[in-house]
Amino acid sequence: MKIIYMGTPEFAVPPLRSLSENGYQVKLVVTQPDKARDRGKKIQFPPVKEYALEHGLEVLQPEWIKGNKEFIARIKEIDPDLIVVAAYGKLLPTELLQIPRLGCINIHASLLPKFRGAAPIHRSIIEGAERTGVTLMYMEEGLDTGDMIAARSTEIGKKTTAQLHDELAQMGADLLITNLPCIEQRVNGRTKQNDSEATYAPMIFKQDCLVDFSKSPVELERLIRGLNSWPGAYTTYQGESMKLWQAEALEESAAESYGTVIGVSNEGIKVAAGGRVLLILRIQMPGKKAMQVSEYLKGNKIAIGERLG
Repeated sequence: MKIIYMGTPEFAVPPLRSLSENGYQVKLVVTQPDKARDRGKKIQFPPVKEYALEHGLEVLQPEWIKGNKEFIARIKEIDPDLIVVAAYGKLLPTELLQIPRLGCINIHASLLPKFRGAAPIHRSIIEGAERTGVTLMYMEEGLDTGDMIAARSTEIGKKTTAQLHDELAQMGADLLITNLPCIEQRVNGRTKQNDSEATYAPMIFKQDCLVDFSKSPVELERLIRGLNSWPGAYTTYQGESMKLWQAEALEESAAESYGTVIGVSNEGIKVAAGGRVLLILRIQMPGKKAMQVSEYLKGNKIAIGERLG
């Protein structure tokens, strides 16, 4: 079975690795173009490209795929049996979806039809879902709307996005390898999604990361956890950005104005939020590493009565 693999970030590496380790014939890896990152604008390869090159796999990085005749011709030349997609980053056009005889399948990091879209891991935590998982699905023109092949779930609990990301990436790889024999033999399950139950997980933007202390501590704790380790929730303190990496919702009541610091100790920073108290445990100031509040207080002060935000 000839496979073309399409993926870009770290989430897409474990499935590609599993295909290689299990002896599947990956004829081509397609990933997003290289990008300049960080202040030095150094060009960095997508993680999928790094893995592919290390293992001698051919890589293509088209700037666009819809209407890209040269790219489509290359795919037709390979004549793949199956295209496997994991967090590629762009919708696939119909002309590409129709090429492989077994179709195009996608590993999506949610229990569809919940959290369709670009940021399902972040949004599942931020919105307070109790469980999430991965869904292996057939692709069609819509956004994560295709028939489902199989799914696995896990409890979210107090996991951060970083922790859940790694768990779901490996879960997706395992789900793919388990179901490939049935897909190849065309005996796999195929279940239509219930569109009436669909929810969406839009991309995370900077404005989504600003902490609004009028919200409840429970909501803010989920926001902080859901944006850990990228891009990070933030507020301001004395005119400087303060990133918040870990917090806890307390049952204590607070009559002070939203965002007011009402307690500071090695335990953390107590802040009035939504009429109750958010205990901030881990912070990061500009130019500094993230650290526990107890470490930060060894050389710095945060005054009670100050406002965050």
